[in-house]
Amino acid sequence: MQHLIRTDDFTIDEINQILADAKKFSDGRFERILQDRIIITLFFENSTRTRSSFEIAAKRLGADIVHLDVAKSSTAKGETLVDTAMNLDAMGPHAIIVRHQNAGVPKILSNHTQAAIINAGDGAHAHPTQALLDLYTLKEHFGEVRGKKIAIVGDIKNSRVANSNIELLSRFEMEVILVAPPQFLPKTSLRTSHYLRDVIDEVDAIMSLRTQTERHSSQSYASLKDYASDFCITSELVGERDIILLHPGPVHRNIDICDALLADKRCKVLEQVSNGVSIRMAVLKKLIYDI
Repeated sequence: MQHLIRTDDFTIDEINQILADAKKFSDGRFERILQDRIIITLFFENSTRTRSSFEIAAKRLGADIVHLDVAKSSTAKGETLVDTAMNLDAMGPHAIIVRHQNAGVPKILSNHTQAAIINAGDGAHAHPTQALLDLYTLKEHFGEVRGKKIAIVGDIKNSRVANSNIELLSRFEMEVILVAPPQFLPKTSLRTSHYLRDVIDEVDAIMSLRTQTERHSSQSYASLKDYASDFCITSELVGERDIILLHPGPVHRNIDICDALLADKRCKVLEQVSNGVSIRMAVLKKLIYDI
């Protein structure tokens, strides 16, 4: 059984097939190829976009969805995560979609299940389907992404979205530039900057990230407004440049991106959300139907 824990679990050819399938699914039609398949969602962290889009993706493919309410599950009684996964797996689901605040949990669970484990985000480690939908969004706009430059801006060190995008976009030969204050930059061989204005004239896309305050061990800025004064993507900064804007959500308005740019046609945030359903349909097809 193949799992999706990180973007590099898929080869370039497999990813290209997922992108092609997502394109076919993008018209919103129901394609009931997963009828009589059961998918469990196991979310230990809050989610709006990821959980909803996985559930809509599954329903469009004809699968049945079972959501485990973690607060009311036996994990609250002291059952280990591995035992929870093994018990769920014994019921015969075809896939278990897992989100957890600790890095590595989906990988550990994948060693104990026959069902495909899909990582819906684990700590600051990885969020593979987000990176896949971001790549799809970029390819839909540019056609060819090889040689394009993207600035990832914000709390990169604590971002699973950044980690997955750095791996995936680099494999598709995009140049990734990291822009953040020193305390938000990881150790990296990639090009970095502390000021977006220093690189904005050469990039084709900007990906803004939410500040992951829940993962900070100490306060890095006096306030989010203080952070925004340096790293909010504003109309004044972007000007009339031919640059597209991405954000994985949830967006902190006027902290990550200003209101005016969120309403600008160059902003692809809602397209990312729409593309997320198509990509997750393609991932479910790959892991459940194409076996």
